[in-house]
Amino acid sequence: MKIKEAIWAIIEEWDTIIIHRHVRPDPDAIGSQCGLKELIKVNFPDKEVYAAGSSVEDLEYLDVMDQVPEDLYEQALVIVTDTANIKRIDGDDYRLAKQWIKIDHHPLDDPYGEIEWVNTKASSCSEMIADLWLTFQDKIKMTPKAARLLYAGIVGDTNRFLYDATTPFTMRVAAELMSYPFSHTEVNDRMTAIKPHTSKLMGYALENFQLADDGVGHITLTQPLLKSLDVDDSETHGIVPLLGKIEGVEVWAVFVQQSDGEYRCRLRSKGPVINGVASNHGGGGHPLASGAHAKDEKELEQILAEMRTQVEMFHK
Repeated sequence: MKIKEAIWAIIEEWDTIIIHRHVRPDPDAIGSQCGLKELIKVNFPDKEVYAAGSSVEDLEYLDVMDQVPEDLYEQALVIVTDTANIKRIDGDDYRLAKQWIKIDHHPLDDPYGEIEWVNTKASSCSEMIADLWLTFQDKIKMTPKAARLLYAGIVGDTNRFLYDATTPFTMRVAAELMSYPFSHTEVNDRMTAIKPHTSKLMGYALENFQLADDGVGHITLTQPLLKSLDVDDSETHGIVPLLGKIEGVEVWAVFVQQSDGEYRCRLRSKGPVINGVASNHGGGGHPLASGAHAKDEKELEQILAEMRTQVEMFHK
């Protein structure tokens, strides 16, 4: 309660508030960022509130980013949502702000900001923003737009309430948000929609996914392959949960080659803890869902070897 009281009290103090989130955002990043923005705007109409970061076309059905002049930061409060590490904050101007607040649900491996609210038991950062509202319902007015954004963030990070991070509290929060007039079926449909060319990628992934006897699976998507299928990195996220449905998979990785030849690595697990593996390779995240970076194919092999070690340790 005290940390939430402190955060809302600080929000009340500032006239200009700029909200950031992580690079390459997912629905929870947009949902928590823009959901919080909407709550602040509707409860404090005189405040200037901005959502900062690069635009992502595939997520514009949720909300769009604001253009934030650099000089506003000098007299602004910055709130960063859903971002574990400073290096993953989208945009650099946040450093100019007078005060920072961090709101996040990832393991605390990179402290930053004068105030940090980190709840690793929360399913999502959107759940935390909704929790803030529920704690102070007598003070904070909810709107259908904010409810839709926060619901979308929760759905995104729980994979429609399928992941272990989904708790009874998560379901209660979602039910409260669904009481507002927005279409939850529309949100789910938009989030699960598959573009025709992306379906070809999914077919390729299922056909070429490599699964070892120890339950370690992976697929590597090269730049020539992505170009041949007419997809880019931002459209590869859909195959990650799909591959986890294959029987026998315990941990799996999706390696996506970038334009510079290096690799973005999405790591997932059904039990063995893999965020330490991600940390060893310039990344981090949740125990069962993390991201990393690899310079070359040799480092990809190192990541797979470390994932195999985690599977062995899990079964000892």
